[in-house]
Amino acid sequence: MPDLRVALVAPSLDILGGQAVQADRLLRAWRGDPIVDAYLVPINPAPPRPLRAISRVKYARTILNELTYGPLLFRELARADVVHVFSASYTSFLLAPLPAIAVARTLGKPVVLNYRSGEAPDHLGRSTIARRTIARVDCNVVPSGFLAGVFRQFGIASTIIPNIVDLERFSFRRRDPLRPRLLSTRNLDALYNVGTTLQAFGLVQGRWPDASLTLVGSGRQEAALRRQAGELGLRNVIFAGRLRPDQIADAYASHDIYLQSPDIDNMPTSVIEAYASGLPVVSTNAGGIPHILDDGREGLLAPCGDASALAGHVLRLLDNPVWAQQLADTAFAGCRAYTWPSVRAQWLDVYRGVAANQSAPASKTVLTQEASDDAA
Repeated sequence: MPDLRVALVAPSLDILGGQAVQADRLLRAWRGDPIVDAYLVPINPAPPRPLRAISRVKYARTILNELTYGPLLFRELARADVVHVFSASYTSFLLAPLPAIAVARTLGKPVVLNYRSGEAPDHLGRSTIARRTIARVDCNVVPSGFLAGVFRQFGIASTIIPNIVDLERFSFRRRDPLRPRLLSTRNLDALYNVGTTLQAFGLVQGRWPDASLTLVGSGRQEAALRRQAGELGLRNVIFAGRLRPDQIADAYASHDIYLQSPDIDNMPTSVIEAYASGLPVVSTNAGGIPHILDDGREGLLAPCGDASALAGHVLRLLDNPVWAQQLADTAFAGCRAYTWPSVRAQWLDVYRGVAANQSAPASKTVLTQEASDDAA
């Protein structure tokens, strides 16, 4: 029998996004482990069958979810040795992590809060509830040096453990020739500013008329982005919609350059997946991206909202395919830091530490080691 039972409180893959994907990868990685028995406690549990019709109504769905989620927490956290709570920001923080932390405290269970939102500077600055709650958990884990720095500004200790990438799922391939087949895998929501990606692509297509852009993802801005693509007169723009995690590797494999333009971000797994697939990456320098992309060495960075700079970087890669390949090779070499053998020991140390009540008191500021920052 494993030594530790760990409850992962996180969205299931029914809510397809970065948190759900990382939680699923962590669960799969722990499967069969001799020390850790990890199981999912979904923040989006299926409602009772007679009430599923009601769950399709927007606000009724939220109320019904909370009524289902609360009893589930008490039932599932009671058998855990450690409660590992995934966390986003704003309303999501109040609806999912906050109740999980409260129930874990009621049951006397240690809490590892895995905060993952690039909106942390604004969220923590605005919310006293969030700051106080986060400061009082047994251990805070963040996936990037960017978030560690944000937490440090608010006097909150954190440990960096990077996101996981399954290198066996993604196949590294050198692009020869390097073709103007661009890919973005960000959801079509405001903070990812896909509109700037379209603008940059328009400038690229001015030089490379046969260039293509595939947008993988969905979101509230899809209709507006489709209109924008039409107004810009863009050709060969494919709105591919949502892809399952087991389909995403094929999207990277069939393209040559990865392009994204978020305004707010943390540690996007999409960048690491592009590295693992051999795509040179062009991105804005939002949030934690400079912590995982060394500009000019592992990819190219541009200021947020600067479509001209993004397009210029893409054109430089197309004009200099040997250099583009050098960037891709260097980026791929660093992917080992995000594989399960590298990450497992870090999670195990955290779980054992909180289970044994050996973590530092939450009220005490413990600065994250620079070595950990560099590793992320």
